Amino acid sequence: MMAKTEKKKSKPAPTTAPRFGAHMSIAGGMHNAFDIAVAAGCDCLQVFVKNQRQWNARALNDDELATWHATATRTKITPVVAHATYLINLASPDDANRRKSIDAYLVELQRCEQLGIESLVVHPGAHMGAGETIACRRVAEALNEILDRLGSARVRPTLEITAGQGSCIGHRFEHLGDIIGAVKSPDRIAVCFDTCHALAAGYQFDTDETYAETFTAFDRTIGFKKLACFHLNDSQKPLGSRVDRHTHIGEGHVGQDAFRRIVTDPRLATVPMILETPKGEDSRGRDFDRLNLERLRKMLGA
Repeated sequence: MMAKTEKKKSKPAPTTAPRFGAHMSIAGGMHNAFDIAVAAGCDCLQVFVKNQRQWNARALNDDELATWHATATRTKITPVVAHATYLINLASPDDANRRKSIDAYLVELQRCEQLGIESLVVHPGAHMGAGETIACRRVAEALNEILDRLGSARVRPTLEITAGQGSCIGHRFEHLGDIIGAVKSPDRIAVCFDTCHALAAGYQFDTDETYAETFTAFDRTIGFKKLACFHLNDSQKPLGSRVDRHTHIGEGHVGQDAFRRIVTDPRLATVPMILETPKGEDSRGRDFDRLNLERLRKMLGA
């Protein structure tokens, strides 16, 4: 059963409105994502910094970097967040796979630094039978090595809340809190809150009571200051399903009331909010990203 929409009295929009954006393709050149974002009505942006289906990537050349920075300046799309390849598993019990994951994540972080991107979102990984406690320790150890090799770079490894499919960790706030607590430089680690993942993991935030409970727990365990970005995605699957299936804003089990609370929460007004909803057009030829962004912006004055 879909989340019901509560009737709310009209209230003024927050003094500082969130910046809304979407994940965009880098096909044909990374800089192209900026103009696609402008066409969709984005304020901010998320991209991959390489082909996300491959481990390796050739180095970015000077022309590519210059074009990226020039396009960022021209379009005024900011901030830009990056998402790491899904191949990475920093929790892997397989030494060879974990080594490839560490090296690949480091390369992507270095590319982000070149591009001026300050957050690289990554799924913490899967324990593959080794257990959650061991997996969290492995991720922290991997991040310690990565940060040492990264040096003084500003880019932050950003751990994403997950739905908890299979043996994936990150579906409990405590997982992320334990990982960050075991990192030598915890101030260099951030977190991404994905609404679809959180709901699938069992966190509820569609009423005043459940919203307060969930975000009080988040602040106590991780802290609002760790929030680098939101992924605003509705969920095809219900609360606690542990299944990650995104759908359009207000059309799934997260529901409009939950999104309205997030986008109007003054504590979150400076956190970029990014769509990872399905791409394409509706039956009237309207771009889905633009429609989803319009739905979010309408909630600011609802």
